[in-house]
Amino acid sequence: MSFLDLLRDTLATLWAHKRRTLLTMFGIAWGIISITLMVAASEGLGQGIEKQHENFGKDVMIVFSGRTSMQAGGTRSGRAVHWGEDDYLQVAAESPACKYVMPELDNSLQVHSLFNSGTILTVGSLPAFREIRSVTVAQGRFYNDSDNQDGRRVAFLGSDTKKQLFAAREALGATIWMNGVPYTVIGVMKAKEQNSDYDGVDVRKIFIPFNAMRRDFPNKPPAVEHTVDRLLAAPWSLETHPDCVRQIRRSLGRLHDFDPRDKEAASIWDTVKDAQATRMIIVGMEIFMGAVGVVTLFLGGLGVMNVMLVSVRERTREIGVRMALGATRRSILRQFFLETLIMALLSGGTGLAVSYGFCALVNLLPMPPFFEGLLASWKLAALSVTLLGGIAVLSGVYPANRAASVDPIEALRFEAGG
Repeated sequence: MSFLDLLRDTLATLWAHKRRTLLTMFGIAWGIISITLMVAASEGLGQGIEKQHENFGKDVMIVFSGRTSMQAGGTRSGRAVHWGEDDYLQVAAESPACKYVMPELDNSLQVHSLFNSGTILTVGSLPAFREIRSVTVAQGRFYNDSDNQDGRRVAFLGSDTKKQLFAAREALGATIWMNGVPYTVIGVMKAKEQNSDYDGVDVRKIFIPFNAMRRDFPNKPPAVEHTVDRLLAAPWSLETHPDCVRQIRRSLGRLHDFDPRDKEAASIWDTVKDAQATRMIIVGMEIFMGAVGVVTLFLGGLGVMNVMLVSVRERTREIGVRMALGATRRSILRQFFLETLIMALLSGGTGLAVSYGFCALVNLLPMPPFFEGLLASWKLAALSVTLLGGIAVLSGVYPANRAASVDPIEALRFEAGG
């Protein structure tokens, strides 16, 4: 029998039992759809959460001052610690594992333009603040090293702040007055979603050079003078992250006479660790959902195997006649295996088409924060096809071998008796 004859006979057999064939194919297709949608949803959720983390800051550590909880150098515990305006210079020099160490000073100021006014949180730091806090420029520019060194009175506005002070009007080059001090607007921030903060969201702030901030708007009593609110740091890489943390604690402990192990004196909000922990949770969720999809796919494979075994039983006489007329064991094996393969490929292709089409349609809709959509990648398609191929082989080999092992005489006797 030629391959075309074999294929024609196989398709005719499947069509003759179309209800059973369609139900079996549905089981396989549903398994493919399940594994694709569940893993795609997990990936979309994971990337959404990671994006939200990066919107707050990329590999940033926020170092807060507090009170000592351990005695060190003859000093008592419970002593208040404050970071000085120039501490960052010494800490940066003593922390080679850190790419950046910078101060952050903020105060709520009375700000007005020619069109509106309000109390707005104003932040002073170094130019690298834009990088590690994921501040994206929509118009103009962020302040640079020259602006900071000269203490220039230039301001970069958060997107909401720009709307508050200027509405739809042009802000670049305009003057705003902060506590009566004139500043020139040099840039406007691109709007962003922010899932966490320690002093308010960035879109509602004004950003100015650190040297201008500490000259014009320093901390005043009852706050300790010549101090900053916190330090920001970022490691060179994930590999240098532990050393960066250790070096910062050691340097600050030396400068302020506390034990570097005292986490109450210098508490660190470590977004690097937060991101790693979140990623582990997401990966675990992806594995769990993928496993559920694989189980569903295997259940569909068992359905295929069961249908093919029933088919072998129903066609016992046909198999016996064909073998009595000279059909080889190999041709019988090929026919039943081809039936299984056709059902698996058709159902698998249909499942992939439906699931990827559904993902594409869902991704056309506006997505909520923390979710990037149903992200079905080529890796997921390759995984699905590999699993489907394996299931097709497993579910087809045994029934095909069972059919090819039928004894012609026993087959004819069995059918005659039935």
